Amino acid sequence: MIRARPAVTVSLTEAQGLVLADDVVARLSLPVFDNSAMDGYAVRAEDTSGATPEHPVVLPVAEDIPAGRTDELTLRPGTAHRIMTGAPVPAGATAIVPVEATDGGVQSVTIRQHCEPGRHIRRAGEDVAAGTTVLRNGQPVTPPVLGLASALGLAELTVIPRQRVLVISTGSELVAPGHPLRPGQIYESNSIMLAAAVRDAGGIVVATATAGDDVAEFGAVLDRYAAEADLIITSGGVSAGAYEVVKDAFGRDGDRGVEFVKVAMQPGMPQGIGRVAGTPIVTLPGNPVSALVSFEVFLRPALRRAMGLPNPERPHRAAILTESLTSPRGKRQFRRAILDSSKGGVDTVISYGPPASHHLRWLASANGLLDIPEDVEQVSAGTQLQVWDLS
Repeated sequence: MIRARPAVTVSLTEAQGLVLADDVVARLSLPVFDNSAMDGYAVRAEDTSGATPEHPVVLPVAEDIPAGRTDELTLRPGTAHRIMTGAPVPAGATAIVPVEATDGGVQSVTIRQHCEPGRHIRRAGEDVAAGTTVLRNGQPVTPPVLGLASALGLAELTVIPRQRVLVISTGSELVAPGHPLRPGQIYESNSIMLAAAVRDAGGIVVATATAGDDVAEFGAVLDRYAAEADLIITSGGVSAGAYEVVKDAFGRDGDRGVEFVKVAMQPGMPQGIGRVAGTPIVTLPGNPVSALVSFEVFLRPALRRAMGLPNPERPHRAAILTESLTSPRGKRQFRRAILDSSKGGVDTVISYGPPASHHLRWLASANGLLDIPEDVEQVSAGTQLQVWDLS
């Protein structure tokens, strides 16, 4: 349902955290030229033959080569060039003597050890040979990837763009944080929470909006923002009551492009899915825990897959339950949990807080979701269960 957007070419700074849509072939070699791996002196190795602290070799210093010097130099036999790390090795030089093995001289240098040919020289192409495929389609753009691309002279990369998501929270009782509450009103939290979940999954939020229990108002929000989005997420207005604005807007019988269903899970039973003018829409329940658990179960993996991101699923850990629990038969239950990996390499888990879908406090402090299968009513302490790791 959620499809990847066409690949785009973006600057390196914009590419971070995305996934490559093409292979990257090196257009030049790394290192680009033979360069010094040390601060020291470029020499012909044979000119240091027999050098020891007791019997050093003294060579005149003919040139000074800082990093960035661009003229081409040639080292004459019986001389040395003082050279800095990263500077180009002059033609004729076969080794670099570290400054620590010398007296650090400027006009002449006293060398106290013999240096083997090739010592402390980084050869052109020893890291990357021009024409080599160095990055692969599907590879996440990490800081080292950006460093390599930049070192190869690339200013842009072709990537799978982020999914653009519109988040709408519904309910006439909702008030934006920071404003006074009147009797019967509550502060709106779902849009902030779900927008954060979208960003945490790797997407971007084109807008967050709140609409009251009025079909025209809800429709106006859709008209304003939906065209910018690859996915629309709503919360609230999908249950069985009289003022269910999302159901009323799309038809309670699913005759206007959105199908409403009851999912056999707790929390998060009422859900809806469909399209609005070609844009996918997922309608989540309004209770905060139901909304976020539903996002974790249904949307986070789909968003990450559409962006080609690694690990679309949260890590699932097998853990030993340290208490006995009950669960409603016929529903897959996701309970807030504390996962503990400190007990001698054996993961343990305990449920955290009441299971009802309005207890947001406990979800805010939990580090896992305890996954209890739908055919289970009683779970004894010592049972091994799957836990979704949220840490």
